[in-house]
Amino acid sequence: MTADAVRAIARACGAGAVRITAADPDAATRARMRAALARGDLATWSYDDAYAGAASDPSTILAGARSVVCIAVPYATPVPSERRDRGRVSAYAWSPDYHRRMQTLLREIAARIDALAGAPVTRVACDTAPLAERAFAARAGLGWIGKHTSLIVKGLGSAVFLGEVVTTLDLEPDRALRTSCGACRACVDVCPTGALRGDRTMNAERCISDLTQRRDAIPRALRPLIGTWVWGCDLCNDACPPSQQAGRAGDGACRPLEDELAAPDLQALLRVRGAAFRRVRRTAMGWRGAPVLRRNAAVALGNSLDRADVPALAAALSDDRSPLVRGHAAWALGRIGSPQALRALRAALGDADAWVREEVSAALEPIAP
Repeated sequence: MTADAVRAIARACGAGAVRITAADPDAATRARMRAALARGDLATWSYDDAYAGAASDPSTILAGARSVVCIAVPYATPVPSERRDRGRVSAYAWSPDYHRRMQTLLREIAARIDALAGAPVTRVACDTAPLAERAFAARAGLGWIGKHTSLIVKGLGSAVFLGEVVTTLDLEPDRALRTSCGACRACVDVCPTGALRGDRTMNAERCISDLTQRRDAIPRALRPLIGTWVWGCDLCNDACPPSQQAGRAGDGACRPLEDELAAPDLQALLRVRGAAFRRVRRTAMGWRGAPVLRRNAAVALGNSLDRADVPALAAALSDDRSPLVRGHAAWALGRIGSPQALRALRAALGDADAWVREEVSAALEPIAP
C-alpha cells in the first residue's frame, strides 16, 4: 500500500489535512517533555517521566509500528454573541465531545487501511493515548508548533483536533515544514496570565484553559485574570494570524449543540447539577464534574462585578454542598463588595470547612471597615 493511497483514504473519510511520518522514537520530544516536567510546567496534570518515554515512542501503542498517519480536523465555528450575563466556552468544547468524533473518524480510516492491507495493521490514538501528537504532526509536516504551543496547520490555523493512525506499514514519510512564527508574538501578548513564554513553551499552571479544568482551588492571584471563561480559553488561537486567515468555517459537526452550551447563563451554571449537568456531559466540558463548572461560574460572576449576581452567589456560599464552590463563591462576593455581599460573607464565617472559612476571611479583608 502506498502513502498516497493512505492519504486518499483519510481525506475521503473527512480529514481536513493528512501527512505521514516514520514511527521512530523521538528523542528530542522525550527531552522536551522531561524538561517541561522538571520546570513544573505540567504540574496540573498527572504526567511523569514514564509518560514522556511512552509518548515519544509510537511502538508503545502498536508493537512493530513503522509509520504514523497524522490527521487534522478544523473545529472553529462562529462565536456566539457575547452578553454580560453569559460565560465564555472554548470552541472545542461546545459541540459533541470531540474524542468520540475523532475516534469514529480514525477508526474508519484504520478499518479501510486494514481492509486494503488484508490484515490488522493499525491502532488509533487521539489525546487520551500516550502519544506526543503535536510533535509527530510537526515531524510529518502537518504543520508547525506555534509560540502558543499548538500546531498550526496551513490553511486551517491552530484550532484543529489532532488524531493519529499508527501502522506497521512502511509508508514513505512526508517532510517537515520549514515555516515558523518568525517575530510574531500575538499569542504571547494576548495571554492575560503570562502563561506563554514565547519560546514554544508554556507554564500550564498559569494557562486559563488548564485553570478551568483543574479539580482543586484556582490560585487567588489568577482568578481575576480568567475573566468570564468557564471552560477553556481561545485567546491565543484567536490572536494567531494563520487562524484568523483560516476563518471559522470548521467541520460542521463542531457547531454548538445548543446556544446555552456555547455561552452559558452564569447564574444557571452556578446551580448546574442533575439533568442540567447531563446535557453538559455530552460535550468535552463535563469530564471534570459539575462542582468544577459551578466553581468556574462563581469566578466568572466575581469578574463580572454585577451586584445583581450577589443573591445567587450568596445562595451558593450558604447552600452548595461542595467546599470548592462555596470558597470560590466567597471570593466572588468579596470581588463585588456590596453591602449585601458583605452580609453574606459574615454569615459564612462559621462554615464547617476550614478552607472555606479561610476564603471568607480573605474575601472580607479588602471590604471590612
